[in-house]
Amino acid sequence: MSIITPRVSLAFRLALRELRGGIRGFYIFLACIALGTGAIAAVNSVSQSITDTIASQGQELLAGDVRFELNNREATPEEMAFLDGLGTVSVSTGLRSMARKPDGSDQALVEVKAVDDAYPLYGSFKAEPDYPLAALLSGQGGTYGAVAAPLLLDRLGLAVGDELLLGNVKLSITGTVKTEPDALSEGFGFAPRLLVSRRALEASGLIQTGSLVEHAYKIRLEDKGAMSGIQARAAKEFPSAGWAVRTSDRAAPSLTENINRFSQFLTLVGLTALIVGGVGVANAVRAFLDSKRTTIATFKCLGAPAQVVVLIYLFQIAIIALGGITIGLLIGALSPIFAAQFLAQFLPVSTAPTLYPGALLLATLFGILTTLAFAILPLGHAREVPATALFREQGFEARRLPSWPYILLAALFMVALAGLAILTAYDRFIAVVFVGAIVFAFVVLRLVAAAIAWLARRSPRVNSPALRLAIGNIHRPGALTPSVVLSLGLGLALLVTLTLIDGNLRQQLTGRMNEGAPNFFFVDIQSAEVDAFRALVQAQAPKGKLMEVPMLRGRIIAFNGEDVSKMNVPAAGRWVLNGDRGITYADTLPENAALTEGSWWDKDYSGEPLVSFSSEEAHELGLKIGDKVTVNVLGRNITAKIANLRRVQWESLSINFVMVFSPNTFRGAPHAWLATLTDPASTPAEDAAILKSVTNTYPTITSVRVKDAIDIVNQLVAQLATAIRAAASVALIASILVLAGALAAGNRARTHDAVVLKTLGATRAMLIRAFSYEYLILGLATAIFALMAGSVAAWFIVARIMHLPSTFLPDVAGLTLVTALVLTVGIGLIGTWRILGQKAAPVLREL
Repeated sequence: MSIITPRVSLAFRLALRELRGGIRGFYIFLACIALGTGAIAAVNSVSQSITDTIASQGQELLAGDVRFELNNREATPEEMAFLDGLGTVSVSTGLRSMARKPDGSDQALVEVKAVDDAYPLYGSFKAEPDYPLAALLSGQGGTYGAVAAPLLLDRLGLAVGDELLLGNVKLSITGTVKTEPDALSEGFGFAPRLLVSRRALEASGLIQTGSLVEHAYKIRLEDKGAMSGIQARAAKEFPSAGWAVRTSDRAAPSLTENINRFSQFLTLVGLTALIVGGVGVANAVRAFLDSKRTTIATFKCLGAPAQVVVLIYLFQIAIIALGGITIGLLIGALSPIFAAQFLAQFLPVSTAPTLYPGALLLATLFGILTTLAFAILPLGHAREVPATALFREQGFEARRLPSWPYILLAALFMVALAGLAILTAYDRFIAVVFVGAIVFAFVVLRLVAAAIAWLARRSPRVNSPALRLAIGNIHRPGALTPSVVLSLGLGLALLVTLTLIDGNLRQQLTGRMNEGAPNFFFVDIQSAEVDAFRALVQAQAPKGKLMEVPMLRGRIIAFNGEDVSKMNVPAAGRWVLNGDRGITYADTLPENAALTEGSWWDKDYSGEPLVSFSSEEAHELGLKIGDKVTVNVLGRNITAKIANLRRVQWESLSINFVMVFSPNTFRGAPHAWLATLTDPASTPAEDAAILKSVTNTYPTITSVRVKDAIDIVNQLVAQLATAIRAAASVALIASILVLAGALAAGNRARTHDAVVLKTLGATRAMLIRAFSYEYLILGLATAIFALMAGSVAAWFIVARIMHLPSTFLPDVAGLTLVTALVLTVGIGLIGTWRILGQKAAPVLREL
C-alpha cells in the first residue's frame, strides 16, 4: 500500500502536467461523451419533470381527490349515498356526439362534457372571455350556454355568440376553452371539446338506452387519510358496481406509462449514441497514445513501471471524460427548462428551474462506464508495446489483443454497462433485446469489416493505379475499414430501421387501411331507429354495404374468478383490461373473422353463457378454451366460458370486438346498435351528403367519418416519427463524429503513405482519386449492410410485433446510399486534404 499510493500520486501529477499542453486530439472524444451523456440526461430529466408534475398536481389533474367512473349508467341511490358520505361530489358526463349548425349546413364530431355547478373541485377552468364557468353555461329561454374548443369554431366557421345544435337542444357559444384542469386525466380525444351543463345534456336527449356515456364522480375527501382504503371499501360494499376508481396519486396512469415507455425508448437511442461514441473514445484514445509515443517510450526508458504509465494516461482520459460528462449534464439540467416552453400547452411540465439528481446520476454512470469500457484496451496496448518499438514509430498499429487483465476489465465494464441499461429500464425485456441487438450488431459489423478486407485482399488486379491503391488501403495492416464500418454502420442501420417503420405505418394509414376501411361508423343507434336508419342510408348510398351489430359496453373484472387488477398481466395484453370494452353478441361467426380454435355455438343455443375471444389477445393474456371470463355490464357481473378463439383483422378498421358473446347472454338487456357503411366508389361530396342527412334526421346518432379519424392518427404518427427521427439523429451525429475521429486517427500513417507515394512520382490528383475510391467502397459496403440490417429489423417490428404488412421502400434505400457516400467521401477528403499538402522532408526525416 505504501508503494501503490506514491505511484498513484505521481501518475496523477504527471497527468495534470501533460494536460497543461491542451486536449488536442480529444475534441471528438469530448463531443461523443457529451452528446451521449447529454441525450440520456435530457430525456430522463424531461420525463421526470413531467411525471413529478403529474404526481404533485394530481388533485388538479383529476379535479378531485378520488374519481369513480361508471359507463352507460348513473350511480344508484345507494351508490350515490356512499359517494356523498366521502365528501363533496362533482358529477360530470362525457360522450361523443355530433354538433351541427342550426341551418343544417355543416356538422362536426365533438367530445361533449357536461358538468355541474361544483366543477372543478380542484384547479381552475379558464375560458375566453374570463367569466365564471357557471355564468358561461347558464341557460335562458330554452337556449343553454356552451364553451367550445377553438378548433370546433374553426371547423364550423363559427364565433363566440353564434348558436349550435347538440341533439335536440340549442346552444349559444359563450366562450372558448383556454384551460381544462382535468383534460389529461380523461385521456386522448379525437374530437374538439364542447363543454355544457348537465341540464343542457339532459335536454339534448343524447342519453338514451345503450348510449355510450361515461359518468365521472369526482370527490373532495373530508378525510384525506381515507384515500388509501377507498378502493377496497368500495369493492367490498358494491362488488358488482363495475366502477373504475382512480385516486389523485395516480391521476393520469396511462399518460405516465406512455411517457415512461417513450422515455425508455429515447434513453436507449441516447445509449446507442453513447455506445457509438464509445468507438470514437477507443479511436481517440488510440490516436492520443499514438501521438504520445515518444513520451511513453521516454517514461519506460527512465524506469517508469508499466502500471504508472497506464495510470498517467488513464487519469488524463478520466479527467477529459468528466469534462464531457459535465457538458452533457449541463445540457440535461437545462433541458426541462427549454422543453417546458414547447410542452407546456400539451403536458404538465414545471417551468421552475429544477434539478433531477436521479436522471443526472444515471447519465453520469452511463458516461463513465462507456469511457472505461472502450478506453481500457487501447491503454493495454500502450502497456504492452516495448520502448524500442515506440522509438521506431511502431507499435500502435498492431491488432493483437492486450494481456488478459485488460480484456477482463473491458468485459466487466461492458457487462456493467449492459446491466445498468437493463436494471434501469421501464420494460426490461425490451432493454434485454436492445442490449442483445447492440452486441449482435457489433459482432456483425466486425464480420462485415473482415469480409470487406477479405474480398479486397482477393480481388483481381486492376489496371488503374488509384483503384489498386484504394483496394490495398482497405485490407492493409492498420486499415480504416473496421473503424469506418463500425462507426457509420450502427447509426445508419438505426436510421434505416426507424425510417422504414415510419414509412410502413404511413403507407398503412394512407393506403391499405383507407382502401378497405368503411366510410362511416354510426354509433348509438336506438333499436327503434334501426329500420328507418337503414332505409335512409340505403337511399343515400344504394351501392354501399351497411353492417349493423348490437353494441354494449363492459369491463373485464376477472379471469377464472381471479380479480384482474391483482394479476400480473403482460404489457402486450394490458390494453384489453384498461377501461370498458365494446362487446356484442352474435348467433353466427362474423364475416371478417376466422376460427383458430374451438367451434361456434348453434343459432338456437340456450345454455350457459359463452364467449368468443380474439385469439391474439387471448394468448397474450394466457387464456384458453374453457376458461371463464367475468364482465361487468350495466352494473351486473356476467361470467361466460370461452367457447372458441378467432382471428381478428384489426387493421381492416371494420366492426371488430375482442369478445363476442352468445345471444342468450344478454337476452332482454337494453342496448344500442353500431353500424358501418362501406362504399369505395363514394366521393367526398357524397360522403358529406350522407353525413348531413343522418345528422339532421337523427341528431342523437354519432357519425364518425373514418377518413377523418385516419387523418388525425396519421398526424399523430407524423409528430411521433419526427421526435423519434430527431432522437435517432443523435446516434447518427455520434456516428459522424466517430467517423471523423477514425479518419483523423489514421492521419499519421496516411501522411507517411502520401509522402512516400509523392516521392515516388504520384500526383495529388491520383492520390485524391485513390482516397475517393477507398471511401466510396467503404461507404457503399457500409450502406448495403445498414440497408439490409435496418430492413430486417423494420420487417420484424412491423410484421411480427405490429402484425402489419411490411414492404421495402426504395426511396429509403436511395437516401441511405447517398447519406453513406456523402459522409464517407466528404469527411474522408476533408480529413486528407491537409495530408496531401504535407511537405515531404520533415516526414521523411522521421521514417
